[in-house]
Order: sequence, then structure tokens, then C-alpha cells
Amino acid sequence: MVLMRTPLKIARQLGSAKEGTDHFWKQRVTAVANVFLGLFLVWLIASLVGADYTTVKLKLSNPLIALALLGLIVSGTLHMRLGMQAIIEDYVHSEGLKITALMLNTFFAAFIALASIFSILKLSFGA
Repeated sequence: MVLMRTPLKIARQLGSAKEGTDHFWKQRVTAVANVFLGLFLVWLIASLVGADYTTVKLKLSNPLIALALLGLIVSGTLHMRLGMQAIIEDYVHSEGLKITALMLNTFFAAFIALASIFSILKLSFGA
């Protein structure tokens, strides 16, 4: 297999990063997971409409419900980070700004995930 590269492309080390397929599949898998977990969240909210505080607290302390909510948080924040990464890589052309935006995107997604996970665990353990 012969690769056709210009001398300039070889000098700049530009070419495929070989990560496009991995990114594509992670985005699709998290999207499918978000559909099912999102439907679970809608069901959970609908089942708790009009319930008193004790009922809500008891339901949220169920380990299976806590695990499903944790799955939604992890899948949702990963999907969000991947989507924003694709947008940043496509539309931010300054290399320094692109790297900064990608780092901030990762930090923001991690912060949202950690804060949400902390909240779910606190509710789940009966705080």
C-alpha cells in the first residue's frame, strides 16, 4: 500500500490521527445509551410527580435507580464532551485557541459529571 504524501505534508506531520472511528463509535454508543437512560429519567420523574418528600427520598435511595442515574450522568457528559470536541475541532482554526477550548471542554464536562455524581450519591446514601 503506497501512501501519497506531499513533501510539505510529510514535514508538518499532518495526516490522520487514526482516532476518527473511535470518536464516531463513542458518540453513537453514548447517544443510544442516552435514549434509554433518558426514557428512564422521564419515567422516574413522572412516577414522582405529586409524591411527598419521604417517597422521593426512599425511591432515590434505591441502588438500582442510583446506578441508572449515574449511568445517565456518565453517558451524558461523555456524549456532551465528544460533541463539543467535534465542534471545536471543526470550527476553531487558531491552534492555541483550539487547544485551550478543548482543555476547557474536558474540565467543564468533568466538573459537571463530578458534581452530579456527588449529588446522586448523597441522595442515594440518604442525606
